[in-house]
Amino acid sequence: MEREVGGGKYTTVSIPTTLYRRIKKIIQGTGFTSVSSFVTYILREVVASYEDRIDEEPFTEEDKQAILEKLRKLGYL
Repeated sequence: MEREVGGGKYTTVSIPTTLYRRIKKIIQGTGFTSVSSFVTYILREVVASYEDRIDEEPFTEEDKQAILEKLRKLGYL
């Protein structure tokens, strides 16, 4: 379910209550005014990190060669 708040659209994401309580303790005394604002910040960071790697190959050519060599030594190739 989406809703609009302050010109932006939002939806609800459920997290375990124990995690909510842990985050609430972590953000005490920080600039975060709510668990939601902290979780949004963290998710933006994680998503941006993954987006930065979308166009990258997960392994370099050197990595691929090392993996193939290990597989050969183990008798899989």
